[in-house]
Amino acid sequence: MISRRQFSQALAVAGLATTAAATATAHASTPAWGELKQVRAGLLDVGYAELGPADGPVTILLHGWPYDIHSFVDVAPALAAKGHRVLIPYLRGYGPTRFLHAHTKRNGQQSAIAADLIAFMDALKVRKATLAGFDWGARTACVTAALWPERVKALVSVSGYLVVNLEQNQQPLSPQAELGWWYQYYFATDRGVKGYEQNSYEFNKLIWRLASPQWDFDEAMYARSATAWKNPDHVAIVVHNYRWRLQLALGEHRYDGLERALQAKPVISVPAITVASDFDGPNKDGAAYRKQFSGRYEHRVLDGIGHNVPQEAPVAFTEAVLDVVKGA
Repeated sequence: MISRRQFSQALAVAGLATTAAATATAHASTPAWGELKQVRAGLLDVGYAELGPADGPVTILLHGWPYDIHSFVDVAPALAAKGHRVLIPYLRGYGPTRFLHAHTKRNGQQSAIAADLIAFMDALKVRKATLAGFDWGARTACVTAALWPERVKALVSVSGYLVVNLEQNQQPLSPQAELGWWYQYYFATDRGVKGYEQNSYEFNKLIWRLASPQWDFDEAMYARSATAWKNPDHVAIVVHNYRWRLQLALGEHRYDGLERALQAKPVISVPAITVASDFDGPNKDGAAYRKQFSGRYEHRVLDGIGHNVPQEAPVAFTEAVLDVVKGA
């Protein structure tokens, strides 16, 4: 595991501030990755950042909702300084990523986003990569590792095993737990769609605060990420994602085989580290999903950290990636 001092040195090598604390105060500075790249991959023209040596072991960092690739603004250069080729794609419906055809369904189901990732890897001729993410990104990483283990070297997943089982997802939770999913029910209504379209900036800021109550982000940091939600397909993808989970919207037949496999709750066999934070509540100990990992496995708990783990705790997230690769 790397120390905070080593992490700070890695940031300095990458041209950032000399300490993690100093980096945290420079929220609006230009990210270390410079100009974004674009690649045609499957159904998409994917916008992505790339850092590190072209011949280094590949690590793909995957963001969630309502976040963007800036969640990895500190993690990515630290990994690159350790020799990793780091790729950070914008998911469908975010930032500069665009659908190639107007008639393609704006689909947010889990297997569609994972298929995007495989297409992205194919387009860049990446045979195998370490996947690390949170929220939608962790789900995409888990789905990919479960369905295509031959393409995944190792896995870091915040909040553990996040593969959606549609039947299980129909079962009610405790009233307190249901309260936390209020936005899913909001998105199930036409009013919610209009509300998100009209108020996405303030809406997502509220989500950041609720999901990470101890995270002291500033307006410049938030505004930088908020540009990703100006994507013309963002609302459609977000709404479909949450409606599909509640079986209020259909997926696409092209993914039926993948979804059938996922509904069987496939075990993930690649080396994995799961990370829990205060956001995970009663599931913080990881016991609820331990049996879903059959390979080399470790569970880590971060107290005082919210949902956006890589941006709130970049040292710990970076350590998890380096450690899981070392053990793979």
